[in-house]
Amino acid sequence: MPTCHLDNRALFTLEGPEAEHFLQNVITTDLAKLGSGECRPGALLTPQGKILFDFLISRAGDEAFRIECRADIAADLVKRLTLYRLRAKAQISSPEQSVISVSWESDSGSSYSDSTVIDRRFPETITVYRHYGDAPAQDAGVEDLDRLRIAHAVAESGSDYELGDAFPHDVLFDQNGGVGLRKGCYVGQEVVSRMHHRGTARRRLLIAQADADLPAAGTEIRAGGKPLGALGTVSGKQALAIARIDRVKDAMDAGNPITAGETEVTLAIPAWATFTFPDSDGDAG
Repeated sequence: MPTCHLDNRALFTLEGPEAEHFLQNVITTDLAKLGSGECRPGALLTPQGKILFDFLISRAGDEAFRIECRADIAADLVKRLTLYRLRAKAQISSPEQSVISVSWESDSGSSYSDSTVIDRRFPETITVYRHYGDAPAQDAGVEDLDRLRIAHAVAESGSDYELGDAFPHDVLFDQNGGVGLRKGCYVGQEVVSRMHHRGTARRRLLIAQADADLPAAGTEIRAGGKPLGALGTVSGKQALAIARIDRVKDAMDAGNPITAGETEVTLAIPAWATFTFPDSDGDAG
């Protein structure tokens, strides 16, 4: 079973009798649907609905939550959560940079300690574990994990989008449990809800494929003289890309080549996603 160790991540905890109530009213994740032994994506948004911080959240006891995020944003995320906490009976620990291990397999037959959780960003066809304690020895690299994320359309900030520049729908949080569309208010909820119910989400995470090696992350994707989006994580002939699905559909209907730099690409919706390219009336599922 491939295992990759990450040294650019940090962990901190929130615990106390009001920790869940406090977080439920601030972050995008619906904690009522968060089970033990799993982690789900989440975000703290700007009032305008864009992702200010992204993270993975899991339960760490009856009244405690574990948050994993990029090490370089951890202190600022803790500071922002502390500002929102006010008088809530919840303690926020200082972030600690920690080596986090990720392993994956095609079935879920293995068992681990309480410090291992299943990463629910990935579809049920593969089981991805995140180990916050003891883990198998490393026998894979970050490039192997990148290929896994590309294959299953799992985006991460810094690699695939910049914080402050993407809505939850852009990175498929509405598809993978990263945003609770039926829970109560949280920061930025009104914008996210309006975007969802009006069907106005146009930028989406797609999988890019080419017959030749793709150019570097950040390369603009164009068709018919119009910008469609940009590449994110790249691994050889495959990459993640956030693009305007209405413009992608127009290009496909018109037979216009879609290119990343000088390389022609095809853009596909992840097999597990429930949205579609817009129809002739401009609607997307």
